[in-house]
Amino acid sequence: MRSLTLLLLLITAAPMFAEEKEDQKILSGNPVFEGWYADPEGIIFDDTYWIYPTYSAPYNQQTFFDAFSSKDLVTWKRHPQILDTKEIKWAHRAMWAPSIIEKDGKYYFFFGANDIQNNNQPGGIGVAVANNPAGPFKDHLGKPLIDKFHNGAQPIDQFCFKDPSGKYYLIYGGWRHCNIAQLNDDFTGFVPFEDGTTFKEITPQHYVEGPCMFVRDGKYYFMWSEGGWTGPNYSVAYAIADSPFGPFERIGKVLQQDPEIATGAGHHSVIHVPGTDEYYAVYHRRPLGETDGNSRVTCIDRMEFDENGKIKPIKITHEGVAARPLD
Repeated sequence: MRSLTLLLLLITAAPMFAEEKEDQKILSGNPVFEGWYADPEGIIFDDTYWIYPTYSAPYNQQTFFDAFSSKDLVTWKRHPQILDTKEIKWAHRAMWAPSIIEKDGKYYFFFGANDIQNNNQPGGIGVAVANNPAGPFKDHLGKPLIDKFHNGAQPIDQFCFKDPSGKYYLIYGGWRHCNIAQLNDDFTGFVPFEDGTTFKEITPQHYVEGPCMFVRDGKYYFMWSEGGWTGPNYSVAYAIADSPFGPFERIGKVLQQDPEIATGAGHHSVIHVPGTDEYYAVYHRRPLGETDGNSRVTCIDRMEFDENGKIKPIKITHEGVAARPLD
């Protein structure tokens, strides 16, 4: 009888224990690592998560990149100064908003430099290459890949996108204009489109900067940042199309400030766990009370979809996300 009573108690308590275990999940917390970092590019290489952010500082101090790696989204390792202006001789200030992709065993790291304001200034979008995602990266060209304004787009905020067709595109642009261009095989230049143009404008309504693209269920999701990066209303909106060339009709904002948690939530990227429908938004935001434009931190929160494939509003949190090993 005593054994039966004990068994009944254990059965009754099981849901409570399960709930307690759920509450004790290991969480990343936000920000996911210390320091002022912005414009994070999140990506998976093999069984490891990587984040490549801007070192957020005044432009004359923003002259290098750190990287961060994690096996589970919770514990992050810093890889200091994987690239700096000592290696990129033509860059002297304001290196930011990196994007990285692997091709044929090499890692190509795209970045903006010098914050050029016209076609007569040296700078633009560069590319470096390494044999390891932690670097060291070396200048791939010895000069910018894009050093001019095309279609009104400032050459910054580049995102390297691999299309399911196997083609690689660079999607980029500031000053409220966004271009797409097809990279050649060794990423030393571009392949002109059939109409003879190299840079096609795909700017959606209210676009400012920070483009990002991914494919889900055969649809192209194009995301971008709106508002001013130094202000509280910096945010992310999106569109969906059947092609990387659009047309992209703005659907609405999905990532923005929460006055109880943080302001200026924007300039994000997306991590997709292969073989699943798990997506994460990796973004920066400004802690409450911070007024310096460079006081930005890197955070991660879940990104989910409704039954029609629309992105649900992303809830920014202090808790972050649960541990998610890849192996």
